Amino acid sequence: MLFDKDTYVERRRKLRERIGSGLILLFGNNDSPVNYPANGYKFRQDSSFLYFFGLHRDGLVGVIDADENREYLIGDDIDIEDIVWFGQVDSVADMARQTGVERSAPMKELKALVDKATKQGRKVHFLPPYRHDLMIQLMDLTGIHPAKQREAASLELIMAVVDQRAVKSQAEVEEIERACAIGYEMHTTAMKMCRPGVTEQEIAGRISGIASSRGCIVSFPSILSMHGEIMHGYPSPRPLEAGRLMLCDCGAETNENYCSDNTRTTPISGRFTQRQREIYQIVVDCHDHALQLARPGVKWWDVHFGVARLMTERLKELGLMKGDTDEAVANGAHAMFFPHGLGHMMGMDVHDMEGLGQTYVGFDDEVRPNLEQFGTNALRCGRRLQEGWVMTDEPGIYFIPALIDEWRAKGTNKDFLNFDLLEAYKDFGGIRLEDDILITADGCRMLGEKTIPYQIKDVEAFIQ
Repeated sequence: MLFDKDTYVERRRKLRERIGSGLILLFGNNDSPVNYPANGYKFRQDSSFLYFFGLHRDGLVGVIDADENREYLIGDDIDIEDIVWFGQVDSVADMARQTGVERSAPMKELKALVDKATKQGRKVHFLPPYRHDLMIQLMDLTGIHPAKQREAASLELIMAVVDQRAVKSQAEVEEIERACAIGYEMHTTAMKMCRPGVTEQEIAGRISGIASSRGCIVSFPSILSMHGEIMHGYPSPRPLEAGRLMLCDCGAETNENYCSDNTRTTPISGRFTQRQREIYQIVVDCHDHALQLARPGVKWWDVHFGVARLMTERLKELGLMKGDTDEAVANGAHAMFFPHGLGHMMGMDVHDMEGLGQTYVGFDDEVRPNLEQFGTNALRCGRRLQEGWVMTDEPGIYFIPALIDEWRAKGTNKDFLNFDLLEAYKDFGGIRLEDDILITADGCRMLGEKTIPYQIKDVEAFIQ
């Protein structure tokens, strides 16, 4: 366990008191087979189960009875055949004691606990499941069909978990910074390897190996491509080409599931061309502008649109945009270049708690998502920032040929875009810069002891 027993006891106490009544089920994950049962993917524990119980073994369920003030760790002990192949592990009772839970029981007892609560008219709280094996288990326990489970999940439990997990303790920040240190090595390795003739897959494989060599995994499949205009441009066998840009978006996840997430865009020939330099500097300035704006009490929505206005002003200077800046942003014209949100929460999940429902994680009664406008519908957060939150700061400018053609044909935002000049940028690609930031008492700071080079002079000097 990453933290001492008292940390997990206190987290569960806060959760129990927040929920107030009912039976709370927190499912851990099971092993997942690659192609047959004995050949499994590396085990990855469910983040919320790990947050409240700290245990990495598969096949466990945590139960908190909020009415009777009782806790259970449910799971089956492994048998001698498993011990032969995988070695001795602690019993479920031993693991329960390690995390401060008084009661343990085999998995068959879970049904009895759920049935008892149901007969008593008490609510059974569970989070939205995302693995099909757990959906089947939940259906066996509650009778709720998998297609109905997301809407049947407990909103009270979702909001309680979001509020607790969103604010990171100092110990959690330190674990994230351990992930950032691995991410630094991954990104600087990619920058060192970035030169004509090296394939995208070779670089992506090398940086994924860095995470693996630390006993970790990548926090998401690495994005590495000369086609930076594709948001999720996964590595291909193509060799890098002189004069183009390589976008690398990758991160590491520690053994305790805490993540890093950074993006850098590197000139493959070692120096930016004048046109690349102009666009890249706008992204740098937007990245740094977000650092100036982000602080407790400020809505992330306002940080995003503050960056959008700066981007629009600077693109107008290059002749790519035109018209009134506020009107252009209100109409979503900037989304031609910046079709995603400025950033997202990060922690035990790289898109922290996204599986619980992004609306609940990033928005509230004060700030609601706008799902009707292109670009704005991709914002993952808009709420007022709080001290202890970890966010990503990731502005980008992309030239997407199909989007240019579609908007030009339809006349979309024609009063704010110079389509004739945009034609000359169709071969440009895209630029994104991303860092992880901690919201502090009076502002924010970038996480990681070392900063991956991102200023133009620093990038070119590093490559040389």
